[in-house]
Amino acid sequence: MPVPEDGSEASNFLTEVGDEIDRQTFEQILEMDDDEVEREFSRSIVFDFFDQADATFTKMDDCIKDADLDQLSALGHFLKGSSATLGLTKVKDSCEKIQHFGARKDETGQIDEPDDDVSIDRISNTLSQAKKEFKAVEKTLRKFYNDNQ
Repeated sequence: MPVPEDGSEASNFLTEVGDEIDRQTFEQILEMDDDEVEREFSRSIVFDFFDQADATFTKMDDCIKDADLDQLSALGHFLKGSSATLGLTKVKDSCEKIQHFGARKDETGQIDEPDDDVSIDRISNTLSQAKKEFKAVEKTLRKFYNDNQ
């Protein structure tokens, strides 16, 4: 079932999601849709992100096994940017922490962490949290776009 044309569905949706999605950022993406019923433009961006996030999480899992902190930092930075573009605040925040941990810093990026094992452990825990946050927001967005996958 398509989204109603009056935009009330989008407004209600954004009110209900709370702090999972930044309302202003996501509204800007929705405004780019030519058709408020089909929402092809925003849908394609969101669903491409789903694929990108899944692939990036898989790469991160491999990098944890290899203890590749530099690559983990780069992947965290990459996914942070993509999730920020959509306004996915919780995912963005977790990916920023992964970026910092991969750079051998604390979660704020301010304090050095000399022990790589500590950084890997922190990344592993944060990655687990990021995946949960992603799955929650993915479910919410699939519901919004009426995708019952």
